[in-house]
Amino acid sequence: MKKILLCLICLLIGNFTLAHEVENLSADEAMKLLKAGNEHFRTMHLNHPHQTKTTRESLVKGQHPFVAILTCSDSRVPAEIIFDQGLGDIFEIRNAGNVLDDHVIGSIEYAVVHLGVKLVVVMGHEDCGAVTATVNNVDETKYINSLIKSIKPALKMYEKEHQKGCKLTNVIKNNAVLNVENILDHDGLLKDYVKHKGLKIIPAYYHLSTGEVEFLSK
Repeated sequence: MKKILLCLICLLIGNFTLAHEVENLSADEAMKLLKAGNEHFRTMHLNHPHQTKTTRESLVKGQHPFVAILTCSDSRVPAEIIFDQGLGDIFEIRNAGNVLDDHVIGSIEYAVVHLGVKLVVVMGHEDCGAVTATVNNVDETKYINSLIKSIKPALKMYEKEHQKGCKLTNVIKNNAVLNVENILDHDGLLKDYVKHKGLKIIPAYYHLSTGEVEFLSK
């Protein structure tokens, strides 16, 4: 029995060590791929990479995405198409309003720790319904209201800083920026990866009308 337990412990330690040794693109290299892919999409000169039978079969044994993207569930915002990527390229996390919760942060941690991802993008988008409901102070169901509650700090930021320009656009961008800040404020593991292991977590805004992804800074 002791030998079995020792073997299991060794396997767990081994797997944990391997998770920290996964090679992947640097954050800057990953960003170049995203920007190039988005330009392909914006100009409609798509390459449709990694969408063959060979690619599909090669991924049966495991995945090796080069980026993790938290974005909205909106059907107009499919990350693989917007960035002209294919199977196995993007570790994608989606919910209405691209809000944070324990499951979302755990998913980001998994991509970083176990898949070696060096770039995480938190992307809002033009005309987001969840943010629109927040701005208009709509009273919805219990669970939709939970999304609105998560987005309200972005609205408060708009009001506190007296931001100029379209209210909805500013709140959508604020939501992405604040989510990045909240990840770094509340997750010591990811913060350590940013400080010491080359991880970058970047907010972004997708323009539905033009197809362009705008990378933001606070």
